[in-house]
Amino acid sequence: MPELPEVETTLRGVTPHVIGRRVREVIVRDKRLRWPVPDTIHEIEGCRIDSGMRRAKYLLFGTKKGTLLVHLGMSGNLRVLAPDVPFKKHDHVAITLDSGRQLRLHDPRRFGAVLWVTGDPLQHPLLASLGPEPLGEEFTAAHLHAACKGKTAAIKVAIMDAHVVVGVGNIYASEALFMAGIDPRKAAGKVSRPRLEKLVKAIREVLAASIEMGGTTLRDFVNESGEPGYFAQTLRVYDREGQPCRTCGAKIKRLVLGQRSTYYCPKCQR
Repeated sequence: MPELPEVETTLRGVTPHVIGRRVREVIVRDKRLRWPVPDTIHEIEGCRIDSGMRRAKYLLFGTKKGTLLVHLGMSGNLRVLAPDVPFKKHDHVAITLDSGRQLRLHDPRRFGAVLWVTGDPLQHPLLASLGPEPLGEEFTAAHLHAACKGKTAAIKVAIMDAHVVVGVGNIYASEALFMAGIDPRKAAGKVSRPRLEKLVKAIREVLAASIEMGGTTLRDFVNESGEPGYFAQTLRVYDREGQPCRTCGAKIKRLVLGQRSTYYCPKCQR
């Protein structure tokens, strides 16, 4: 599914085309997404989109009247297209702008969402209880240490918990733990403060690098221009079972933690 870097890449790609534009029309071709597209979505018609931001893996497009809340689901994407481009089968929602272009959500599995939120969008039930942004000032070793204190769950499971920190998906968790030299199986509460400091730094570095390179392409994510991301080419452990570690040469191992495939180097990670 699109992870934080892919969502951030999408945001950066579409915002130049939508900020400052008024919404002429909302076309709902299929409202049966993860949560049904509400009829109130049409309240955005006539409004100017003043802002665009990302919170976790949600995209928020703000107007004076309310906020358009978008989630890409398991395999969705947003495109800015000319209105005469034929709709694809899974183009479920299209927002026509006063520029004549359309912002379209393409979501084959219909696990995405397009919602209309009035009031403070960050207090919406989907967002209110989320942990800090991994690239923000609130995500520190002190925060992670407090969140992990006493936890017996594996450290990889802990950092993938959106209540601890948002946006550290399966790929990036494996990569960051390798960079920090931490065994993904280690109990979160047993990881020392100095090692958590390394982990915070590694999470920031791996996410920032992926955003810079356009995200990680595994299956069907492509960026706003239709080109795949390239971070997958630099993966150190993820999906490299049996291949030599790029640092020490030991064979990368795979196991399952929290029902997710986990890759690590048995020599570099302790």
